[in-house]
Amino acid sequence: MTKHLERIINRVAAAAIPVVLSAACMSCNTISDDTLPSLPVNINLSPVSVWNTYGVTAFGSYRYFVMQLGEPSGFPYIGQSATGFGGVLLVCGFNPYSTDAGVPLAYDMACPVERRAEVRVRMKPTDTFPVAVCPECGSTYDVVELGGAPKSGPAVGRKLGLTRYRCLDAVNGGYLIIN
Repeated sequence: MTKHLERIINRVAAAAIPVVLSAACMSCNTISDDTLPSLPVNINLSPVSVWNTYGVTAFGSYRYFVMQLGEPSGFPYIGQSATGFGGVLLVCGFNPYSTDAGVPLAYDMACPVERRAEVRVRMKPTDTFPVAVCPECGSTYDVVELGGAPKSGPAVGRKLGLTRYRCLDAVNGGYLIIN
């Protein structure tokens, strides 16, 4: 019985090694999107009239929400409102983690390389869709089609993507952005 058990253990171990090595190699290609301090995010873009004024509806369109700077101008922030570490970038794009296209996507605006709330990415037009660019390190991020993944700069080598937030359908139309 001992030899039989030993053979089974050896077979399981031999089968597990390729799986473990494969998982380790796959994790080498993972983009980290949780390097920033976790601060509350709560932006209410509901009812639909608020969404129509402050939301994003055209593929590639975007808007910045930075409560401390009163951005966007005139937005009705309330006591429960919060815009994360560096502010929130709202984009109409393609969600690479589902089959949804033309959906709102939200990211923290703080560059994950710089890790300072005041160093915020800004959108820059390209030949296709705009990209988010860090003014300090120059890293660019694909926020329209690749979920905030880095495209160039130090963020690529360090495998750092923008922190993503959730956009939930609101009962009265529009969306809620939360973390």
